[in-house]
Amino acid sequence: MNLLVVNWLDRLNPQAGGAEIHLFEIFRRLADRGHRVRLVCSGWPGATPVEMVDGIEVTRVAGRNSFALAARGAVRRALAQERPDVVVEDINKLPLFLAGLTDRPFCVLVPHLFGTTAFQEAPWPMAATVWLAELPIPWGYRRADFQAISESTRDDLVARGVRAERIRVIHPGVDSAMFCPDPAVRRTTPPSFLYIGRLKRYKGVDLAIRALAIARRTRPDLSLDIAGTGDDRARLEAVTSALGQGAAVRFHGFVDEAHKLTLLRSTWGNLFPSPKEGWGITVVEAAACGTPSLASDSPGLRDSVRAGETGYLVPHGDADALAARMLELAADPALVERLGQAGRRFAESHSWDHAADRTEAHLRELGSR
Repeated sequence: MNLLVVNWLDRLNPQAGGAEIHLFEIFRRLADRGHRVRLVCSGWPGATPVEMVDGIEVTRVAGRNSFALAARGAVRRALAQERPDVVVEDINKLPLFLAGLTDRPFCVLVPHLFGTTAFQEAPWPMAATVWLAELPIPWGYRRADFQAISESTRDDLVARGVRAERIRVIHPGVDSAMFCPDPAVRRTTPPSFLYIGRLKRYKGVDLAIRALAIARRTRPDLSLDIAGTGDDRARLEAVTSALGQGAAVRFHGFVDEAHKLTLLRSTWGNLFPSPKEGWGITVVEAAACGTPSLASDSPGLRDSVRAGETGYLVPHGDADALAARMLELAADPALVERLGQAGRRFAESHSWDHAADRTEAHLRELGSR
């Protein structure tokens, strides 16, 4: 197949995140299988305009903030250069509504939609723009088919007016050979917990800090590791200081893969207190390492965390409930191991090869219409 893919960023972009990991894990496998994969995306200062990345021909135009204006022209040029069998638009920022540019089969890949959670992260004019831009999705993509990465995202699309029969749910995978338990790495003594991911306001990392402060009233030896970068770090450090938790919270900043693995293997619980996710890749990475997760009972996370089996879900925003679960894990090493072993089994059932197989089958089906 000849596949034309559109996404805001590519894997090498300094601001790339989980959506780009997901995109490249799948489409580089399709490229390895002999499919022609082209990606149109934004660039950054100093970026190469055209580059092969993991077997994918990447064309970069404009910048992150101006891509919405430049994308349509770039996609028109790509359509004129080669006739694709299927066009794929990955919506992980603003929808670009590209389906009207072509009569070719069109697939919309949806990690998740922001909805009202946009107002928790961005100034209200920008948040309103995102919220409003998502409203016409059922109409703007009325001729398209959809891939959702979780049942929660599918349900969100259906609630907005997309017909369920047009949506295929394909869960992301995990590299369970790299993300795996290591008998040489023991859980920390005393118990510690972990948040790993982007430091953005909407991720709810401050809830993890507040929960730690509550839990430490009972277990003052508990601590929290926070790994990742983002523009919310200064505020989170201020929250930590205001709660008197400076000695118990460690901000690691960016961590390489080796350090990330050590943190995931040695923590007693991976915390993910976000109000909404598409899936929660770090939840499954933690599970693959034999570590349970404590997450908000929110869209996406309720799909990647099997409540009571691979971890626990708590009401979003309830720091007391999260603290209670932290104390429960800290008091019971056997429970941590039981949940971790179940998590490992769950992760092993979600491979990137399987996700690529299902994506390939779906795109072939669309291309044959």
